[in-house]
Amino acid sequence: MMYFVFPLIMFVCGLLVFSFNYDHFLVTLLSLEYIVLSLFWFIFIYMFMYMFDLYFLMMLLTFWVCEAVLGLSLLVSLIRGYGNDYFFSFNLLQC
Repeated sequence: MMYFVFPLIMFVCGLLVFSFNYDHFLVTLLSLEYIVLSLFWFIFIYMFMYMFDLYFLMMLLTFWVCEAVLGLSLLVSLIRGYGNDYFFSFNLLQC
């Protein structure tokens, strides 16, 4: 039972960083990846302890890697367009 507590604490810490960060887009992406890592660890422990098949975990890992690549490509696009990753420099009314 103690194995499930640490990933849940990691998840809550990731949510706190995600909700209280308003400056940089990169830190927001890193906190989202930290949340994904804690979910991966929680699901891995659950499936390993109850002798489930780990093919589902590989499928989830593939989707999470695609999500990370999409976030990094968005970050590169924003830095090329605006020159930095500050949230206050993005003007959404220009669209």
